[in-house]
Amino acid sequence: MGMGMALMEETVVDEQTGRLVVRNLADYHVPVHADMGNIEVIFTDIPDPHISLLGARGVGEIGITGVAAAIANAIYHATGKRIRELPITPDKLL
Repeated sequence: MGMGMALMEETVVDEQTGRLVVRNLADYHVPVHADMGNIEVIFTDIPDPHISLLGARGVGEIGITGVAAAIANAIYHATGKRIRELPITPDKLL
């Protein structure tokens, strides 16, 4: 989710109508498995009965908050150009 936010996903609004240009996921560019590298999933063996009845906890959404900033910083260190608008696309680097 963080890589998609940083590099691909964009909401474009038509300035004349105020409506979204892309209104469904069929036309919305989100990353797929082929766009990603290997991601390691880690399970903890310590249940937490206070979070849910199953004792399961999820922290994936918390981890995406810094992904876009980390990618933007990596691009800055590689190219010397600071990009402050998401998604970071090649046209913004030129």
